[in-house]
Amino acid sequence: MSLLVVGSVAFDAIETPFGKTDKIVGGAASYISLAASYFTKSTNLVAVVGEDFPQEFVQHLNKHGVDTTGLQVKQGEKSFFWSGKYHTDMNSRDTLVTELNVLANFDPIIPEAYQNCEYLMLGNLTPKIQQTVLERLHKRPKLVVLDTMNFWMEIALDDLKETLKMVDVLTINDEEARLLSGEYSLVKAAAKIQAMGPKYLIIKKGENGALLFHGTEVFFAPALPLEEVFDPTGAGDTFAGGFIGYIAKTGDISFEGMKNAIIYGSAMASFCVEKFGTERIIDLSETELNARVHAFKNLVNFSL
Repeated sequence: MSLLVVGSVAFDAIETPFGKTDKIVGGAASYISLAASYFTKSTNLVAVVGEDFPQEFVQHLNKHGVDTTGLQVKQGEKSFFWSGKYHTDMNSRDTLVTELNVLANFDPIIPEAYQNCEYLMLGNLTPKIQQTVLERLHKRPKLVVLDTMNFWMEIALDDLKETLKMVDVLTINDEEARLLSGEYSLVKAAAKIQAMGPKYLIIKKGENGALLFHGTEVFFAPALPLEEVFDPTGAGDTFAGGFIGYIAKTGDISFEGMKNAIIYGSAMASFCVEKFGTERIIDLSETELNARVHAFKNLVNFSL
């Protein structure tokens, strides 16, 4: 079933306690599209890059079944670039450089072939751009999932609240949930945020797993204990890609279906952090993915 992914395709430069990189491919839509491609073979991408972006990565996306007709290439311009340095605990980081470049004037053009998408994943972008995408679709998708961040809550809160009225699922981290709701308790925060529009709320807690809220129903998925975590950049987007990709595969948008999707999203994110950038999730085997999902199942499997 067709999935439309809208977000950034960009460059990152990352430093962690385990090493550092020069410019490598990053961006929310890069991670989301790759992760989703392991579940659905009908993924369409809308994003923008400069003429400096490597065609090799676009070819990787195409090999994964990602249609890049909607990937705009701006000649004479540079791609979005972010550089950051992670602290020892890997949960906090400092942004060293942010260069918007082509993203500063991104106008999301939806190709006609993408118009009948059944599922829409709006990666982290300005709320106005996310609204524009929804307004340009001829019909509303079966499920709309949106990711955002604290930056937009601080500088574009009114726009964000308008956008939240238009979506079904919101995915944010625990810090952002508290900022958006003004509540420290995540249960109270979830109730306030759902009242803003989203029927479902996913609160990511990094190495402490993820929570799914729907009305009074709550589901918790742990994070898999890993021997090594090299780079958490993109883990949240990879989670989102696995989540929406699995739903696009099954067509199940019930609370039970989303519980399963969270496990698959968590499994994908656990691969992402094992190497820098998208390197680990480019060539996963079905055997690896299945083994990781079973590891999650065994982590929480018990009887009373």
